[in-house]
Amino acid sequence: MSDARLSDRIQRIGASATMTITQTARKMKAAGRDVISLSAGEPDFDTPEHIRRAATDAMNAGATRYTAVDGIPELKDAIIRKFERDNGLTYTRAQINVSPGGKPVIFNALAVTIGAGDEVIIPAPCWVSYPDMVRLCEATPIVIPCGAETEFKLTPDALQAVLNPKTKWLMLNSPSNPTGAAYSADELKALAGILRAHPQVMILCDDIYEHLVYDEFEFATMAQVAPDLFARTLTMNGVSKAYAMTGWRIGYAGGPDWLIKAMAKYMGQTTSNPASISQWAAVAALNGPQDFLQDWRATYKSRRDHVVKKLNAIDGVSCLVPPGAFYAFADISAITHDDARFALDLLEETGVATVPGSAFHAPGHIRISYAAAMEELDAALDRIAGFVRKSWALRLRSTALPV
Repeated sequence: MSDARLSDRIQRIGASATMTITQTARKMKAAGRDVISLSAGEPDFDTPEHIRRAATDAMNAGATRYTAVDGIPELKDAIIRKFERDNGLTYTRAQINVSPGGKPVIFNALAVTIGAGDEVIIPAPCWVSYPDMVRLCEATPIVIPCGAETEFKLTPDALQAVLNPKTKWLMLNSPSNPTGAAYSADELKALAGILRAHPQVMILCDDIYEHLVYDEFEFATMAQVAPDLFARTLTMNGVSKAYAMTGWRIGYAGGPDWLIKAMAKYMGQTTSNPASISQWAAVAALNGPQDFLQDWRATYKSRRDHVVKKLNAIDGVSCLVPPGAFYAFADISAITHDDARFALDLLEETGVATVPGSAFHAPGHIRISYAAAMEELDAALDRIAGFVRKSWALRLRSTALPV
């Protein structure tokens, strides 16, 4: 951006790569192109019927007015029950925030706690929005590369190396977007052992993919495994991924009452309350039947296994088996380190939309969402394989040319 009327704040950040590529794919599809979009982080299931019915009932009952700025009591109570049921965590209403999406929960927490001179530790690969949220708050993101050798996870030694008096937050996303990496209870305890010596550091646990874990992996979160850090942990979640409610825009968190109060104050001058109808739908999601999640997990796992197997069968491509979320994070560094060009050419030539790893601070990779029908995934992977074979052929021909 170069318009002099724009603030320094907006010029410090970039556009969301996932949204940019997804929108490009939509435009191509609207123009008649054969496009398979594997770029969006969005379940392909419909929002369950009992949740949609709760929204209709709320509208018919007249629940269409302003609500308490950070959530209706009924939803806060449902969230309290969810944290107790799933995570063994106990909160009061004063310790619960409800925001219009998971992203505002995170941004609001940062906005009321950091500023110029502060630092926030972000293990990478990381969700595209984390570093720019920190920059919008005039603080400095400290992005720590975590490679395949550690299964894309932060180690205690790497954490210890960057902690200092300026550090205000550690952000943990488990399971992760974009890799699907997930921290075990023991791994979280090891990080907690480092954090105990740094009482100024808050911990933000983004657990939005909590219910999407596979095989024998058992989900854990920091406040659960390190109760002594409960008072400086914000445990964030939402209904978007687990309940296929991305468009309903409800995120929530449990944390210390002083932080929750400040977040509500900030919302009062920015977004105000989340949509009233969506809040009642979220009540139904959290209080209602949960058995369908097991069926959805089984479907995701089947897709994951198929996608990873086909990716690893492509010469020059490798992919770890992710224990959670619905992404495969494929290493294409043997083909090219220009993953942005790879993703753009792949989209233009084959109609398959992916997200380049550089958007997640992990160049040499592409992120593929397997939240799509198996037929679409098969077709997309065949196109990717053909595109890579063509790329390899061009590379071999170029390297064979005399200098």
